[in-house]
Amino acid sequence: MVDFLTVLQILDTTLRLATPLLFACLAGLVSERAGIFDIGLEGKLLASAFFSAAVAAATGSVWLGLLAGIAASLTLSGIHGVASITFRGNQLISGVAINFLAAGLTVLIAQSWFQQGGRTPSLSGGARFQEITLPFAESLSGVPIFGPIYKELISGHSLLVYVGLLTVPLVWWVLFRTRFGLRLRAVGENPAAVDTAGIPVVRLRYMAVGICGILCGLGGVYLATGLQAGFVKDMSSGRGFIALAALIFAKWRPWYALFACLLFGFFQALSFRPDVVAAVMRFDVPGQLMDALPYILTVVILAGFVGKAIPPRAGGEPYVKEQ
Repeated sequence: MVDFLTVLQILDTTLRLATPLLFACLAGLVSERAGIFDIGLEGKLLASAFFSAAVAAATGSVWLGLLAGIAASLTLSGIHGVASITFRGNQLISGVAINFLAAGLTVLIAQSWFQQGGRTPSLSGGARFQEITLPFAESLSGVPIFGPIYKELISGHSLLVYVGLLTVPLVWWVLFRTRFGLRLRAVGENPAAVDTAGIPVVRLRYMAVGICGILCGLGGVYLATGLQAGFVKDMSSGRGFIALAALIFAKWRPWYALFACLLFGFFQALSFRPDVVAAVMRFDVPGQLMDALPYILTVVILAGFVGKAIPPRAGGEPYVKEQ
């Protein structure tokens, strides 16, 4: 049997691992709702992770690292925006190019700056986001059920975990309860009608791409300065692609995106606890299979086994203004 504390520890790990996925998933959601498909989420996560870790290591300030990470992600978002909006290029090719660019440049620059085999120095102290102990976490720990949940699961996360959770209702409110969100969604469905109403399609799409860059930046910063203590080669480990699968699974809805990312995070958390899986399944599960579970789930979702997911109608199509 698995005890209650072990379950809480697995859920705690789930929340930590789901946070970068959540940022990337919400980033893709905003961009694709405006009609700009972004395969480059992986590259933005990677670039943000590197530059945040590099600046934090050089300055000792995680806040400067945060700004650097967001700036790096916004730069790549700007490149994607220029390629796919201004020059009306193929959005998928642009995203793939960004992934290759980030994967190569981060290692090259890291080796040039730090000479540590493509990684940054280990971060500590003020160069990392520290865990936050919420009020009364210790005093309430003795309360049955609620106390351990509050102390082990709710309390003890870094700032960006809480920011990620708060971003979900914020994105939902902006998209579905504001005029800006209505226009943004309309651009992704019928940009010609939006343009006819006098609303600038190009500006709205650039704003969506910019929001995508900020959210991806936060995800990358958390990877390097919250979840881990520095940058290593390819540390995003396919999270950008998993976030795209979660986005399809969520059918482009913020609350569903949260649950989808938690599901992926849960499978990743289980891969760290093969003893728990063996106790539940009553037989040993190969470690390689456990490590592959999130990626297997990604393939299953992309194969269409979660029901029909209909993307925005104008998604992936450059808008040409009628004369």
